[in-house]
Amino acid sequence: MAFTDFYRLSSHAVILNENNEVLLLKATYANCAWGLPGGGLDMGETIHEALIRECKEELGCDISIDYLSGVYFHSAVISHAFIFRCHLSKNSNIQLSSEHSEFKWFSIDELSPIQKQRVEDCLTFNGEVKSRAF
Repeated sequence: MAFTDFYRLSSHAVILNENNEVLLLKATYANCAWGLPGGGLDMGETIHEALIRECKEELGCDISIDYLSGVYFHSAVISHAFIFRCHLSKNSNIQLSSEHSEFKWFSIDELSPIQKQRVEDCLTFNGEVKSRAF
């Protein structure tokens, strides 16, 4: 990789409700896809700082980070995504930013194959951070 090549990094949260459903947000940009809360790192941010900032912006509430479960290369967007197990703070009330039109709790079986793999890796975390390429 050359010094001037373009490359992205992002951090994302796997958050479950009491029914073990995964929180996804529907974007208002690009292809309006459903995805895990989180987003790209700003210059000088750590992966943890970016995740906390992005979730606060997108959800309107605070999260707590439990652990980093995986790092995934996505060739379609030339990016590495860091996946963390997180929890919403007690009594959180999700208030979406303009970047997302809605949120929904999905069963793991309803997720796309890539999302399902990342979430399953997160939920079966055994202390070893997974690394995969898609």
